[in-house]
Amino acid sequence: MLKNVSYHISVKTGDIPGASSDSKVFIKLYGEKADSSKEPLLVSDNDLGNYFERGRVDEFTLDTMDIGKINRILIGHDNVGLRSGWFLASVQITVPVQGRQYMFPCNRWLDKDEADGRVEVELYPSEIVPIEKLINYEVSVVTGDMRAAGTNAKVFMQIYGETGKTELIILENRSNNFERGATDIFKREAADVGKIYKIRIGHDGKGIGDGWFLESVTLKRLTTKMKDSDKKKKKKKKSDEEEEEETKVEEVMEVYTFVAHRWLAKDEGDKELVVELVPDEESSLEENTYEVRVLTGNMWGAGTDANVFLSIYGIGRGDTGERQLKRSNNLNKFEKGQVDVFTIKAIDLGELKKLRIRHDNSGASPSWFLERVEIVDLKESTTYYFPCQRWLAVEEDDGQIVRELVPVDEAFVKKDSENDGQSLATLGLEQKAKSTTYTVKVKTGDKKNAGTDANVFITLYGSKDDTGIVSLKASKINKNKFERGKVDEFTVESVDIGNLKKIKIGHDNKGNSTGWFLEWVEIDAPSLGQCLKFPCGRWLDKSEDDGAIERIIFPAELQTTEYIPFVPYEITVYTSDIFGAGTDADVFIVLYGTDGICTRQKSLCLNKREQRMYFERNSVNQFIVELEDVGDIIEKIRIGHKGGGLNSGWHLDRVAIRRLLPNGKGSETVTFPCERWLAKSEDDGEIIRELVPSDIFTEKLMKDGTLKQIEEEVEDPLEVHTYKINVFTGDMYGAGTDANVFLNIYGDLGDTGERKLSKSETNFNKFERGQEDTFTIQAVDLGILYKIKIRHDNSMFSPDWFLEKVEILDETTEESFIFLCERWLSKKKEDKKIERTLYEQSYDGERNSLDGSSFSLSSQDSNANLKETKKSSLVKAAEEGSRETFRFFPYDMYLRHSGCWVGRGVGYGELSKTTEKSLSSQKTSFNWECSDPCAGRWGGGEQNETPIIQEEMVGDLLHRLNTHKSMGPGGIHPRVLRELAEALTKALSILYQQSWLTREAPVDWRVANVMPTYKKGRKEDLGDYMPVSLTSVPGKVMEQTILCAITQHGQDNEDIRHRRNGFRKGRSSMTTLISFCDKYSPGETGSSCLGRVDPLLGKNLAGCPSPEIVVNGAKSSRRLVTMIPYHITITTGTEYDSSTDSRVYIIIMGPQKVQTERLWLDLPEGKDEFADGSVEKFSVWGLDVGEIKKVEVGHDGATPESCWLVEELTIVVPTKGVMYNFVCKCWLARDKGDGLTSRILNILDADCINIGLKILYEVTVVTGDIESGGTDTNIFMTVFGSNGNTEEMQLEKNGDRFERGQEDSFIMEIADIAPLRKMRIRTDGKGTRPHWFLERIILRNLTNQEVATFTYGEWLSKLKSAKGSLVCEMPAVINDEQMMEDTTYTLQVKTSDVGGAGTDANVWLILFGENGDSGTLALKESNKSNKFERNQMDEFNFSDMLSLGDLCKVRIWHDNKGIAPGWHLEYIDVKDSAMDKTFRFQCDRWLAKGEDDGQLIRELACANNDILELKERTTYEIVTVTSDREDAETKENIWIILEGKLGRSKEFLMENSSKKRRFERGATDTFQFSSKNVGDIAAICVGHCPKDGKKSSAKADVFWHVQEIIVTEMELCNKYFFRCNVKIPLRYKRRDYKVFECAKVTESFASKARSLVPVKYETIVVTGFEKGSGTDANVFITIFGLNGDSGKRALKQKFRNLFERGKTNRFYLETLDMGELKKVRIEHDNSGLAPGWLVERVEITNSATGVTTIFPCGKWLDENRGDGLIWRELFPRY
Repeated sequence: MLKNVSYHISVKTGDIPGASSDSKVFIKLYGEKADSSKEPLLVSDNDLGNYFERGRVDEFTLDTMDIGKINRILIGHDNVGLRSGWFLASVQITVPVQGRQYMFPCNRWLDKDEADGRVEVELYPSEIVPIEKLINYEVSVVTGDMRAAGTNAKVFMQIYGETGKTELIILENRSNNFERGATDIFKREAADVGKIYKIRIGHDGKGIGDGWFLESVTLKRLTTKMKDSDKKKKKKKKSDEEEEEETKVEEVMEVYTFVAHRWLAKDEGDKELVVELVPDEESSLEENTYEVRVLTGNMWGAGTDANVFLSIYGIGRGDTGERQLKRSNNLNKFEKGQVDVFTIKAIDLGELKKLRIRHDNSGASPSWFLERVEIVDLKESTTYYFPCQRWLAVEEDDGQIVRELVPVDEAFVKKDSENDGQSLATLGLEQKAKSTTYTVKVKTGDKKNAGTDANVFITLYGSKDDTGIVSLKASKINKNKFERGKVDEFTVESVDIGNLKKIKIGHDNKGNSTGWFLEWVEIDAPSLGQCLKFPCGRWLDKSEDDGAIERIIFPAELQTTEYIPFVPYEITVYTSDIFGAGTDADVFIVLYGTDGICTRQKSLCLNKREQRMYFERNSVNQFIVELEDVGDIIEKIRIGHKGGGLNSGWHLDRVAIRRLLPNGKGSETVTFPCERWLAKSEDDGEIIRELVPSDIFTEKLMKDGTLKQIEEEVEDPLEVHTYKINVFTGDMYGAGTDANVFLNIYGDLGDTGERKLSKSETNFNKFERGQEDTFTIQAVDLGILYKIKIRHDNSMFSPDWFLEKVEILDETTEESFIFLCERWLSKKKEDKKIERTLYEQSYDGERNSLDGSSFSLSSQDSNANLKETKKSSLVKAAEEGSRETFRFFPYDMYLRHSGCWVGRGVGYGELSKTTEKSLSSQKTSFNWECSDPCAGRWGGGEQNETPIIQEEMVGDLLHRLNTHKSMGPGGIHPRVLRELAEALTKALSILYQQSWLTREAPVDWRVANVMPTYKKGRKEDLGDYMPVSLTSVPGKVMEQTILCAITQHGQDNEDIRHRRNGFRKGRSSMTTLISFCDKYSPGETGSSCLGRVDPLLGKNLAGCPSPEIVVNGAKSSRRLVTMIPYHITITTGTEYDSSTDSRVYIIIMGPQKVQTERLWLDLPEGKDEFADGSVEKFSVWGLDVGEIKKVEVGHDGATPESCWLVEELTIVVPTKGVMYNFVCKCWLARDKGDGLTSRILNILDADCINIGLKILYEVTVVTGDIESGGTDTNIFMTVFGSNGNTEEMQLEKNGDRFERGQEDSFIMEIADIAPLRKMRIRTDGKGTRPHWFLERIILRNLTNQEVATFTYGEWLSKLKSAKGSLVCEMPAVINDEQMMEDTTYTLQVKTSDVGGAGTDANVWLILFGENGDSGTLALKESNKSNKFERNQMDEFNFSDMLSLGDLCKVRIWHDNKGIAPGWHLEYIDVKDSAMDKTFRFQCDRWLAKGEDDGQLIRELACANNDILELKERTTYEIVTVTSDREDAETKENIWIILEGKLGRSKEFLMENSSKKRRFERGATDTFQFSSKNVGDIAAICVGHCPKDGKKSSAKADVFWHVQEIIVTEMELCNKYFFRCNVKIPLRYKRRDYKVFECAKVTESFASKARSLVPVKYETIVVTGFEKGSGTDANVFITIFGLNGDSGKRALKQKFRNLFERGKTNRFYLETLDMGELKKVRIEHDNSGLAPGWLVERVEITNSATGVTTIFPCGKWLDENRGDGLIWRELFPRY
């Protein structure tokens, strides 16, 4: 019996019509060891009556031999019965003995008349889930042979062993068990508990004949033991002998016999129903007797009539199990103030560690206030004290009727009893600290009849213990629990159960509507910093699903979140003894530690009933709450109420906050006096007060068991400051507001909390147009103010408000702070936000947007809002450990690891002592900067001599300190040092000099206060926080001085190279690491990427982490990796139930197991699901994996109903210039398809499209600091370079960008067109503030660090600008050199001398040249009054323009308006004054709808450009770049072959000689060869051959590592770039070579101009076949090629109904030759009755060459479908 394995089979029938079957079902299992026979599924474990019914789950157990791991199953039926057809959804097989659960999805018919007609099918497991491994136990129970010995009660048993205990085992089967004289044998699966030392067996006492005489119990189980066999000798060929020892594993049967020979009956023996037994003659354990004294509280209603149960737990000896406390020394048990004594017999537990006590909430008065429990171990004569001092009541406290208590020292109990009646109980905090409070949230599904009236219970199972059965009685949220679609919240407390592994939840099936659909259970443990989600998604209903009313649920790993653990505080509130002092309002509190660390705002009352009960006159109320740890010192608290209730006014006397000492041996109580009103009608009308501590009372438990009490006053508490707040409302129409305004002020020492600006001191009607309102707020000193948050509640009739600015005066220090706004706070105007975050005018720290919120104490304010980190700081690469840190000074760093540390930004770095030994394996950034005052001021001596620190240098550094930074542990604020710089310079200089010489520093300089700070992502995730260190300001100044010496030394000795920009002035490693990492990308050596990337270590620009360096432990294995953006587009299918609200992720995989982290695709605010047919777009940053090989997409849904149909997945990698499109059409669902919730897609199955390489740029936009300089208009940017130009890109407003005086930095992807020439900025003039004062824009190339500055310094406005223009062009300034000249263009437009040649239409023109285009120029102001008349020459002047260099073409068009719009243009002459050159563009054609080809737009090539004809032969210049790495060079020859569109070149031999060495490490070598012209070069073949040409000299281990090869065709000067970065082996044979494709082409202007000839393009547009595919809108197309674009062209034809469903429309567009076509943009204007349009594809044929390019689409251009776009960019597919 024990060797057999039980296979638990769950068979789910589909929930579709006709799915059920009457046939007999069979199953066969195929395993690794053997196969089972075909077994009929006849007897169900859950006994649903009629098997295999629609939507039901039938469970069976197959007990057979061990077949090993299951590979597949065969399941089917005999096709007999009235309804033989069967739709099988899935099969689940659980094998506890193996610790595995197999999922076999099916989702198909087994029916002769459906699908393929098969009635049996083989299924393979979609996933194998590891579960808790169990073993088999054989239990033999002997019932005594005496009268009435048998029982009908429910018998249970629990086994205890050396490694733990089993769960409760129910002993029952289908026969009549436990009859007189019978032996009942059971096989049960339970946990392996090791050697068994006791069992507990009993029954529930129910049934007619419940009394039971138990004779004995025998337990059997199989264990494995290692056995050494006899030594064997084996002969080998050389007749020698050797001995081999073989180890055998043999199974041993362990048998335990437990003799009871006693009654378990209410009326027999000791009347106990439970007994504990030890193995016969094998155990030294003895039975012990425990005397239990239960003390009921002495308050009104403290007694209970309920049944009370108790469990006692020992250390390492198990527990007593739950025992009912029946026989007391008092007739009426558990009455008020009474002590009840009980006796419990159990196997000796050793030292007691906790107890669990509960009642069943029965009886007329079940509520119970338990004072404490005392347990006397009669064997050891030891008394244990378990204080409780809490209610066990549904209506009281937290609603729990079960408590777990831990013992405390007798001294605490005695102290408490001495003060009985004089003060509140004080031991609740100790109990809270030792226990874990779980907040349990239960979500009932949103289905018909999903709610239940039954009594729900839950059991939490941890790695050490479980909570026992906990009834979920008192919901904190809903009065009526477990209703459809509702979330209920409960509290469960437990002591030391370990890490949560699983839960059991169920109900008792009582009530009118018992069935329940449970969606999920979420369990949050603040003291552990962990929140687990247990998905269910199933019925707990006897008439649904599998009929179970209990379920065991496991946590979903992907839905688990972790955060910083909370700590308990005991808060005692004293209400004053004056008339009307009490309040019914909701009272809240916030605690503040040092450096502004604060907790969230916490309400002290759980519900309105408690609000009415507490805070009465002269009352003392105590609360135990779990909040964030604010550190060792509580600097202040904020306490207040929300003003609700009948009597909200409150007079607070004081607040006392007690918390435990770190070792738990005592506590510290801090008192905060108040003695003021918190009432709107009393005192100053404030309902919020900030309090500072007055004294601290400490209690310590001494070694002798006594309590030592110490009381001391708080030295130098923070002062209370008065802040005058002046609010300026704008002077424009509708600027005033009637809404309620709220303000929160932030300083480096904390914040005020949100305060309502209720009473203006200057105006009766506040916040009116053009008005200044003054308010007064009292708060504890905030330090230097740097930010405010201001909002209104959008109430009343006119809530919209234009806020100009806020000025705050600190009356205590007389400092003034100005916060500019100049924006609307309105839900109707601008960005529709009614809350603004404003920074102080001179603040230059980091600014975070308002969008984020944080769960971290150090990064949130008291209202749980995000706090910005005001200090630049090092991200400390430390693990958990001591808070004490040490400082590596820069010179230490430099000497230890010269050149291995990379800096970024300004700040300082510390490393935890716990990670010192593994320094090189941690990812570390050091934030140092050498500022101007330091450079070159080291006095005397050579470089290597000890420098002398000069006073002038120290003084300059002190004067440059940022006063907005925070002070560190030293307690000296930067502002103090700055203002006292003259007095402190000399002393600090001496101190610094001595520190340098002795290599020692003061202690305060070597420690830091470390706190976690929220960066981005989900606030529950630990990975979304970074540690921030606050260090000593004088220490920072010292480091600045020393850093200058190190930097200079390193640069002079070339130890710090140009790439290590963290140590170089004016450089930022944040923006250069991409280039540094690209050079040494993971694909360089072919080895795997060993580094781990943490995106949080980069500076957050526009929500994007910057690239980072990862340094591994060993020098030989250091790897450098980069972070790059990925753009993801996901289309959800349109089938039924396709949508999902699960959290979706993607993992991108490269070669050699390099992959990104799990990249979560979180939906934007306002969207809660991937809806049917929706298209969602995401931009994420992840590890650069090189060439993408695979992609994993999935979601965290774990319930059967978390279905998702992925229609299509698109991944764009801009830094690679590729787009991958996967047509998936697959389910990610538990109960659909193959049952998988994640899927790996191979890149070979995707369409790979070249979309053009993009370069990452850091864009910094500087808005002028003048009145109303900010804007909310739409801003567009176009960048021009020597190699082309970008399309027009929008600069997103993204909250608070482009405001007055701001510098906004973000990362953008810009086409590879460098070197940059100019920039065009355009605004659309829309919005409530359309005017913008643009100061300048800075572009920093993140690859090569080239910086281009574009300066304007003027308005972009039709009203405020002298030009009245919304467009400006700025030349690039690179290295102080302006890249373009200013010029004036004179245009002479000659109208032809033919009939009707003149036009009345409006004409526009664009010039194209070497340096880009001119933008659209309106030909308005001519030298002639009537423009464009027949045979007339019109002249136009355009001054203050940037010279485009040599012009190549002109695009000219008109709008066809006026009486005679048709126009015959003869030519255009363009004169560039800077070049003194005139360019002619000949036309001689009509621009008229009724003439020629009907086009209104013409492109004209420059007539005076030389047309270069291709010659048959040309010269090629070949440049090779050998890698700068060890063993890269070669002494042999290299050969190369060019492959072009016109043919293949001969072999070019690049010779190496002893006289002129080539191909040396890091060298660039140039060669020239004459050859036939092969046209555009597509690829090159490169080989490595011996110089002497001999085969014998070709060694296998000789390589040449080539970095890059550049080929230039000298006739047209076109450059072709080949990025190799590979080793080429030395080979004699010419067929061994490497092929490299062209990565980049730089086409010369001459080449482009040569190809500019007129070409007609035949454009075919195919409309889709779906219903409603056609459109009535006006359609436009733009074609893009290598030589430019066509411009936006309308697709029109007279008297034709275009773009109808399934139709093909043909158009002809004439333009200059665009070369190879790269993409097409097709769009419509959304006009007409049915504008939605499904485009199937676009085909474009070059009539000159006959080449057709196909651009597939297959997507809607419809605002109401998919992604809502009415334009598409289409790329060619070949």
